[in-house]
Amino acid sequence: MDRAIDYYFATPSPWAYLGHERLAALLAAHRRDVRVLPVDYGRIFAVSGGLPLLQRAAQRQAYRLVELRRFADHLGVALNVQPRYFPVDAAASSLLITAVAHADGMPAAMRLAGAVLAACWREERDIANDGTLTELLEETDLPAERLAQSKDADTLARLEAHTQAAIDAGVFGAPTYVVEGEMFWGQDRLDFLQRKLGL
Repeated sequence: MDRAIDYYFATPSPWAYLGHERLAALLAAHRRDVRVLPVDYGRIFAVSGGLPLLQRAAQRQAYRLVELRRFADHLGVALNVQPRYFPVDAAASSLLITAVAHADGMPAAMRLAGAVLAACWREERDIANDGTLTELLEETDLPAERLAQSKDADTLARLEAHTQAAIDAGVFGAPTYVVEGEMFWGQDRLDFLQRKLGL
């Protein structure tokens, strides 16, 4: 049986940011592999009934900010709930992580994904900007040429395949963790994932 965890997420997701380091710790503690799978949530929302943030009702948007502050305080994680560069296009950073996963392996992709998430939500950097992405490659000791590789057709095809796999698995929100066919939606379900891994 495949014991790897499929990690579906959006690079501009604050919830993925809040859960990323805890997921990494779970992987290490339980000696599990991970497939790092950034996906296009525009496609996923279109088939799952979800709405992009700015299309949600005002009261939902307001309560989201309350919950982000609560979780950040509870977890002791530095988080700007309304960062300078948000909303932000996820495509460039998703493609870059996809290129790194293919060329350098999943541990490298986890490292870069964590840096991208932190750049958006802790450091208020523009993760849609090539200059920022080049800096993040350098900061995570990854080859600069991955940026050019992220723009090729093969990388786009891989990202599209990740997204279709997420749709096929029933994914509708970010982050989602799937292990042995069981889905866990949200960083607030990492406790349940930990129980699953401990079985």
